[in-house]
Amino acid sequence: MHENQFDPQILDKIHLLQEKFKASGQDMLSYLEGLLYADYLTYWEYINLDVLLALQQPKTSFKDEKIFIIYHQITELYFKLIISEMEQIADEKPLSQDFFKNRLERILMYLDHLISSFAMMWKGMEREQFLKFRMSLLPSSGFQSAQYREIELMATDAFHLIEFKSRADFDYHSPTDDIFEHLYWQQGAIELATGEKTLTLKNFELKYGKKLKDLIENYRRKNLWQRYMELEKPETELTELMKQLDLKANVFWPLAHYKSAVRYLQRDPVDIAATGGTNWQKYLPPRFQKVIFFPELWTEKEKEEWGKGWVVKEIFGED
Repeated sequence: MHENQFDPQILDKIHLLQEKFKASGQDMLSYLEGLLYADYLTYWEYINLDVLLALQQPKTSFKDEKIFIIYHQITELYFKLIISEMEQIADEKPLSQDFFKNRLERILMYLDHLISSFAMMWKGMEREQFLKFRMSLLPSSGFQSAQYREIELMATDAFHLIEFKSRADFDYHSPTDDIFEHLYWQQGAIELATGEKTLTLKNFELKYGKKLKDLIENYRRKNLWQRYMELEKPETELTELMKQLDLKANVFWPLAHYKSAVRYLQRDPVDIAATGGTNWQKYLPPRFQKVIFFPELWTEKEKEEWGKGWVVKEIFGED
């Protein structure tokens, strides 16, 4: 068959491939031969469907435990998407406002899905089943989600994540180790009775402590806030997207957890202390920790009332 008998579009692609492989010192004919023998790709192979569906391995016979597992796996996949977008913003050079806005909009979309889907946790499971199978999972906890900690550290200057009562003692130049030991979420895994770190926190730090400390250092100059500050005269639309990220990550998302915790775990603090439980009542509500990624974008009154409106509406049912 002569060359002029080929579809011109096919010939064009062959020529482009030839240039590509020539530039990289590769033999195009070898790759084409490999393509000739390769099987067609299937949907289930591409997304590793069989592996994915085998990843749910309940520890008890309660049927609703599978819901619990699947929801947390979905959550971690959304976290991975958010981290991917944040990495793009951190590494983009030069960074345009349009690129920044586009990636922020994606992040907000993922957070919206996470927040709205949390109803699975307080509507999708029977309370009686949850309270029974949850005891078999100790000391594991969603608190141990390292990816969410990565998101926080990639979003803001790390000293903004210090526990509220000590935050004024830290700044941009504070040593990484000092910052890490005083991060607000450490206070959510302290035993009320003894004031000691729980096994949940000890295991978490053993596995992820070094990685998170490295992240604090590596993102000092390229977290979302630092990249935002690099822009000359940020547009109002971009500023509003930053504020939306702050609200969704630090008000709506933790309070979705709080609503679920109230339904399943609310007990007298004395009983919690007696059983060595963690202090989630002081850890989850935004009004206690006042975690704000971008405090410079908010008024003093807004910061003072951080999370108050949502609590009044969703927890107490008031307008």
